[in-house]
Amino acid sequence: MAEFKLPLSGNVSQLINPWTSWFSSYGSQVGLININLGQSPAPEVEQEILDDVGSYGRQLGRIGDALAVLLRHFHPAEPLEPDEEKAIRAVRAMLDQIEDIKDRHNRGAISP
Repeated sequence: MAEFKLPLSGNVSQLINPWTSWFSSYGSQVGLININLGQSPAPEVEQEILDDVGSYGRQLGRIGDALAVLLRHFHPAEPLEPDEEKAIRAVRAMLDQIEDIKDRHNRGAISP
């Protein structure tokens, strides 16, 4: 028979030290959910970019769209090395997958 557990009732064991989590020298958020995306040498700049320019997903989406345009017009004068060709194919495949997902969610995407 399957075991049934309600939320917050599972077998969880975690040591919580309130002194290090509340009074961290990194200015950690105190709340129910804390997300740490890594250390930044300039967190105030990174936060301003996220607030004023766009989320990481939006930034990557725009870079991907621009890359798709460049790949569409990419015609090398000489043959690529096998590892270079493999890298181009991998980026095109990734952009195709992103385009499929955006299409399913009715979001615009530029085809590579």
